This record gives sequence, structure tokens and C-alpha cells, in this order.
Amino acid sequence: MNPAEVVKQRMQMYNSPYHRVTDCVRAVWQNEGAGAFYRSYTTQLAMNVPFQAIHFMTYEFLQEHFNPQRRYNPSSHVLSGACAGAVAAAATTPLDVCKTLLNTQESLALNSNFTGHITGMASAFRTVYQVGGVTAYFRGVQARVIYQIPSTAIAWSVYEFFKYLITKRQEEWRAGK
Repeated sequence: MNPAEVVKQRMQMYNSPYHRVTDCVRAVWQNEGAGAFYRSYTTQLAMNVPFQAIHFMTYEFLQEHFNPQRRYNPSSHVLSGACAGAVAAAATTPLDVCKTLLNTQESLALNSNFTGHITGMASAFRTVYQVGGVTAYFRGVQARVIYQIPSTAIAWSVYEFFKYLITKRQEEWRAGK
């Protein structure tokens, strides 16, 4: 997914010079090489692992609170899933900011007394801090949370629905045996 993320983010940038995916891929490949598509790989992994851990722990914690009997309860699954996604998204925003900087090589950072490409998670963390201070690590946190809320609410409700359906069918099959 990393190469697709690089292309997506570069095309989404304000005043992006790219009009088609193929233009972006070709330009990145020619100007920066294949490594540019994987510059943020370790940051992506470092973000996804804590995101998923926080996400699952928060969901399970909220299910204990909203649905202690662990019955199929769509409203508790949607609410817990939405909240879990929001918490995980907010907590991992600094890593997402660094990943985006690595993927886009944002010209503001590159023109602010920096030379060459920003490479690696440590370099991205330093650059974000040097350019914008601590608050820069949380730029876009609201948008990230708003994006995750429906995504995780839907994912958990669909997961719990199919889990319920499969369990119910297994119980019916065993009872009819």
C-alpha cells in the first residue's frame, strides 16, 4: 500500500503538479527513484501497529462498558467502534503527520533551511518539530478522527453482524443434528 499512499498524497497536495496517477508515478520514479515509494514504510508500520492496538483495546474496553453481556447489539458495536477509531486516530496522528511529510517531501519543509530529501522517521520527526513545533504533530487531527469514526463504526458493526450470523447458524446446525 505504501506506493499507492505516496501517489495519493502527492496528488492531494495543494497545487499538485500531477493530473493523472501515471504522471505522478512517472515523475516520482524518474526524479527520486523507486525508494521514494517506500520512504515512509517504517513510519507506516510504526503507525499501524499502535493504531490497531489502541483501536482493539478501546473497542474491547467500551464493549465491557456498553455491552457487558457481549450480546449482539448493533448500537453498542457502532458506538464502540466509532469511539475506538477516534481514539486510535488521535493518538497516532503524529506518526501520520511524519508519514505524510516523508511521502510528499512538502516544499515548505524542504525550503526551510533543509537540503535534500527527508529520509526516515527520525528525520521526519525532527523536521516537523523544527518547522512547526509540538502543535505541528497534530495538524489534521480533526480530519483524521472524522475520517476514522464512520470507517471503524461500519467495520465493527459488519464484523459483529457476521460473527452473530455465523454463530447463530452453527448453533442451529448443532441443534438440528
